[in-house]
Amino acid sequence: MFVLLQRRCASALWAPLQVRRYTQSAAAVLVDDSDPESFPKPDPKYDETILAVPRLTSGKSIAAKERKAGRVPSIIFEQEDGQHGGNKRLISVRTNQIRKLVNHLGRSFFLSRLFHLEVRSDFDADNDVVEKVRVLPRLIHLHTSTDAPLNVTFIRAPSNALLKVEIPLVFRGEDVSPGLKKGAYLNTIKRTAKFLCPADVIPPYIDVDLSELDAWPKACNGRPHVHPTLKLLQSKDEPICKIMGSRVSDQQKKTK
Repeated sequence: MFVLLQRRCASALWAPLQVRRYTQSAAAVLVDDSDPESFPKPDPKYDETILAVPRLTSGKSIAAKERKAGRVPSIIFEQEDGQHGGNKRLISVRTNQIRKLVNHLGRSFFLSRLFHLEVRSDFDADNDVVEKVRVLPRLIHLHTSTDAPLNVTFIRAPSNALLKVEIPLVFRGEDVSPGLKKGAYLNTIKRTAKFLCPADVIPPYIDVDLSELDAWPKACNGRPHVHPTLKLLQSKDEPICKIMGSRVSDQQKKTK
């Protein structure tokens, strides 16, 4: 597996990926770089049980009433054959709770994180739990203007499940990249990568190391630093970023 870096741009495929010291709120707990078995773990700071109540029917008018009452119409289902869903349950979750989680984590990180979900007869009925299950948010629709959550789809995530997950990519090494230090710039092509993951080892992110990428002709190889049970579901030759030549505006400044 090779990364071909052309004279005017450098394409990063799967350069060596390592654990990053990342400070964003969605970042994982730091692990020891020297341990080859160390992989990013979800930050327990954002462990939270999502509360839900049953919803008897669906439809546009019902969904509108739920949103007006401060609830997000949602659904839980089980994955069958790695693709098709079954055992569906209609639910509603609190708008404020989902909005808070998405704002704190970021949309991509929210969709790659496991949560415990409790379906109660009523939000305040602590002792009347209809279902308690671990879930992965599969889809979320946000309002185009306000970013308010409109609906959420959850998939049950028992330990024996294999789930397709779009895992966020986190880029590091910009400050020491030979190409960027020469005046080139980073063009991000993909911000997530699709993996088939055992439910118990879904990583919160994948770290992409840019520290050795140059803007001159060069070829280098590497592989993602991910758990060995993860399976990449896209081409290993598909570029995820490019280190491009100087921007036109930068070149114009140099000529003045």
